[in-house]
Amino acid sequence: MSYQFISNGEADTEVLAQHLFKRAIPGTVIAIDGDLGAGKTRFSQAAAKVLGVEGVVNSPTFTIIKEYEGQTMPLYHMDVYRIGMAEADELGLDEYFYGDGVCIVEWASLIEPLLPNERLVIWIDYVSESERVFRLLPIGAPYEQWCQELYYEGVLLR
Repeated sequence: MSYQFISNGEADTEVLAQHLFKRAIPGTVIAIDGDLGAGKTRFSQAAAKVLGVEGVVNSPTFTIIKEYEGQTMPLYHMDVYRIGMAEADELGLDEYFYGDGVCIVEWASLIEPLLPNERLVIWIDYVSESERVFRLLPIGAPYEQWCQELYYEGVLLR
């Protein structure tokens, strides 16, 4: 079952990140997709804020993976747009996915076979300059529980 969140600006995006990442534990994997400019990096910045990452968080487009120290656990921010499956496979992503931090993978659908069996998939649809629709697909019991809780709290729609 999929869920939706309507964001009418950056403050709303931060609210969604707050609700999701306060539930994060080591090994959390968030797979994000959306058109260029949809807000993938902005969402990642909001997540970093929740995790207590200090300093600037920007897109790892050319570095592929950026590691940040959060207050409770590391954030591994990945952008796999510019690499192929073979190169992604050689990066040893499993060490990040099953490690001691939270992974956010931008353009995750490009490496879907390499992603963990359990993850939260988020598609960000650009509606207007300020409005975005976040479509969430929980894959695995922990993420289904997150989304069900947020649905019952009135944060997510079905």
